[in-house]
Amino acid sequence: MRTKLALMTAIVAFTCSFAQETPEMNPKIKRYSQKIDSIVVSEKSKMNAELDAIDKNFSEKKISIEEKLKQREETAQKYQQIINGKVDAQQQQLEAATKEMVKNSVFMDRDSIRSKNEFSIGHDGVNLKFGQNKKRNDPKYFLRSVDLSVSIMGSGLTSKDEPFSFYNRDSDTRNTIINSSQFALRYEDQIGGFTSPVFYRLGLGMRSDRYVPKYEKVFKQDINTLFVDDFDRGNLKKTKLNVYYLYMPLDLRFVLNPKYTEYKGVKYLDNRKQQLSLILGVYGGLRLASTNYIKYSNENSRRIVERERMMHGMNDFVFGGKFGISYAGLNLFVQKDFTPAFNDSALLKKKYGLQIGIEIANLDF
Repeated sequence: MRTKLALMTAIVAFTCSFAQETPEMNPKIKRYSQKIDSIVVSEKSKMNAELDAIDKNFSEKKISIEEKLKQREETAQKYQQIINGKVDAQQQQLEAATKEMVKNSVFMDRDSIRSKNEFSIGHDGVNLKFGQNKKRNDPKYFLRSVDLSVSIMGSGLTSKDEPFSFYNRDSDTRNTIINSSQFALRYEDQIGGFTSPVFYRLGLGMRSDRYVPKYEKVFKQDINTLFVDDFDRGNLKKTKLNVYYLYMPLDLRFVLNPKYTEYKGVKYLDNRKQQLSLILGVYGGLRLASTNYIKYSNENSRRIVERERMMHGMNDFVFGGKFGISYAGLNLFVQKDFTPAFNDSALLKKKYGLQIGIEIANLDF
């Protein structure tokens, strides 16, 4: 029975993979699975009732241990034959559904295959596509999209006079490779006709920046000021200032190597091809929270953790610009805050945020 049930499970799993490409077949597979589950559950329930009766007779000393084992084995074999027989009776239904799915998959138009859900991991990060209930052979459906992008960034602070001096030794904070991240749900659509190489994107998400002071120092606040100073309460192990924003991007994407296709006599920009794109954008950020984290040890404890909400020295809103290059899903970008992240109450040398990032994941709905 185990071998047969394993075979049935493998067949159902195989046919369900085709069902993703032929949604109209899903109900047939679902009904078949439900019937098999019903058969197994029903017959196992009856078998367990008989096994319980045998165990009860043994506990009441009506039968010996040898008789108990013999009856249990006979009962298990009986229900194994019953389940196998009923599963075999449903075999014809599964074979018919499987043949139709294989036929549809073999002769399916290549573009319509793209209507299934897709998952890939490569040099361009993680990509998921959910193409449900769309006429995916029509190129106009590729000219607009909704996606969730996830990016990691190296973030630092610059001055107003030197806006792109990223690795500046005069900064109060370290410049590290990865210390910020952001994600956004974005809507993209074409500007102009079906052959236009220009797209716009609107988004809403979250951005997180992390600033770490240099030279064993920490962020401190006193009355209405924010500053960086030496740590004098023990052995400093880790510190960082986390700032969280509600992130609102607006991008323009220019396709530099447009390719075209025709569908029912209409010419379209083929957004399914690998494209080199230039991205220009602006964004706004509404500060939601800023928390100072300090981890240290002293003579009383090896691990002391403090979290303090920073109430002063930071602007509630930032506005900036973005420049990026995208090819085949690989997106590199630089974004710069035009307004300072830290206000006049912050006694810092550099106050303007600058991020260099890469988009590591894209979920296309």
